[in-house]
Amino acid sequence: MPNNSHKKTISLVLGSGGARGLAHIGIIRWLDEHGYQITSISGCSIGALIGGIYAMNKLDDFEQWVCAIRRMDIVKLLDISWQKNGLVKGDKIINSLIDLVGNQLIEELPINFTAVATDIQNQKEVWLTSGKLFDAIRASISLPLFFTPVHRNGINLIDGGVLNPVPIAPTFGDATDITIAVNLNGTIQVSQEKPQENLVEPNPFYEKIRHFIDQFSGSEKALEQPDWGMYDIANQAFDAMQTAISRQKLAAYPPDYLIEIAGNACGTLEFERAKEMIALGYQMADQQLTELITNES
Repeated sequence: MPNNSHKKTISLVLGSGGARGLAHIGIIRWLDEHGYQITSISGCSIGALIGGIYAMNKLDDFEQWVCAIRRMDIVKLLDISWQKNGLVKGDKIINSLIDLVGNQLIEELPINFTAVATDIQNQKEVWLTSGKLFDAIRASISLPLFFTPVHRNGINLIDGGVLNPVPIAPTFGDATDITIAVNLNGTIQVSQEKPQENLVEPNPFYEKIRHFIDQFSGSEKALEQPDWGMYDIANQAFDAMQTAISRQKLAAYPPDYLIEIAGNACGTLEFERAKEMIALGYQMADQQLTELITNES
C-alpha cells in the first residue's frame, strides 16, 4: 500500500462498453482503498457516466441503485422513440439519474473531468469539459441506432466510443503521477455459465427503487416485444469495431498502467449483472495493478 503521507495522484481513463462499464466502480473502489487519489477523469459512454458520478461524490448512491434494479426496471426507463436516428430518447434514464444524484456544472466538479463524444458529421472527437454534467453524459452515451443523437451547438453528437473507446488524449496535460486506463474490450474469455440476476435474494432496498423508477415510467406501456435482433447484431458489430480501435489507440498512446475487462464479460445492456461486474472490476484491478503496488512498497 502506498505511503499515505503522499498519495499518488491518478489520471483515470474509463472506456466504453455498455454494462461491462460497471466494472469501473470496482476499479475505483480498489484505487480508493489502496490510497490513490483520482484527480482527473476522462471517459466516454459508460465511462463518462461512472466517472462523472464519482466526480460528484455520488458513487455510493449510484452503486446502491444499480445493484437493486432488475431487467424489467431498465425496460421501464427506455422511452421508445422509434425515430430513424435512434430507438430510445434517453430522457427517462437521464432524468431518473439526475433525481437520484443531482446535477452539477462540469467546471465546478472537484475533479478534472472530460466526457468524450463523437461529432458524426465531421468525423471527429468532441471533448466536453463545461456545462451541465448530465448533458455531457447523455451525449457521450448515445450508442448508434439505440439512443437518439444529442444536438449541441449545431452538431449531432453520438457515443464517444465510435472514434475513441479508451480516451487517453484528454489526460495528456495532467500534472498527475500515474495514468491508468480501463479497456472494456479486452481479450475474449472462454464463456462461463451466466449467473442469475442480482435480486434472486430478498433485497429490502428494492421496493424503494421500484417506486422511484415508477415515477419515470408513468402510464406508458412497457416495451411490447420489439424485434431486438437487429440491435443485438448492431451492438456486436459496434463491440468488434471498438475492440479494433482500442488496440490501435493503446498501442499509439500507452498509459502507465492498463486494466482490461474481457469483451464478453457481459452484454451491452445486461445491467442486471451489476454486482458481478463491480466485483470483476475490483478483481481485475487487484490482479493487473500488482506491479503498481510492488513499485510503491
